[in-house]
Order: sequence, then C-alpha cells, then structure tokens
Amino acid sequence: MNIYGIAQWITTSFPIIRIVLLSLMVVSAIVMILLVLLQPSNSEGMGALSGQTSDTFYSKNKGRSVEGVMKRLTVIFGIVLAVISILFFVTVAIYPVNLM
Repeated sequence: MNIYGIAQWITTSFPIIRIVLLSLMVVSAIVMILLVLLQPSNSEGMGALSGQTSDTFYSKNKGRSVEGVMKRLTVIFGIVLAVISILFFVTVAIYPVNLM
C-alpha cells in the first residue's frame, strides 16, 4: 500500500492504464471532431431578424432526424472525453512519472 491506500499491483499497472486511457482519448476526440464537422449548419435564429417563423414538421421532429442523433452523439462523446481526461489526470496525480 502506498500513501493513498492503493494496492501495489494497481500502481504498477498505471503505465498500461495511461496508455489505454490516452488511446481512448485520441479516438473519442477524433470521433468528436468528425461529428462536429459533419453536422449541418444551424441558421435557425436568422429568421427572427426578419420576422419569419419556421414551424414545420421537420422543425418539430428534429430530435428524431439524423441531425438530432448527431447532436446527441456529440454530447455523449463530449462527456466521454471529459470523463476519460479526468481519469487520466487522476492517474498522473496518484502515480507521477519519474524521469530521473
């Protein structure tokens, strides 16, 4: 046991855990970038300047469309990226790398 109360086998496996977490961060960041780039532009608020309202079937059911799914996936991958990043930096705080 170390000062944090973590078993020795866990702290010795931190380098492997870091590599896995870093790989997952890279993959989720690339997926997040692709999702944001593939989303269509949203000019929904531009009609308010000229007094136009867009109350169509598509605007009411936007959550069920491909655009809604992509927005939902963007939020999910953003949360996954944040959680993985926090876990990665917790492992760095618990078991810092000694370069000397």
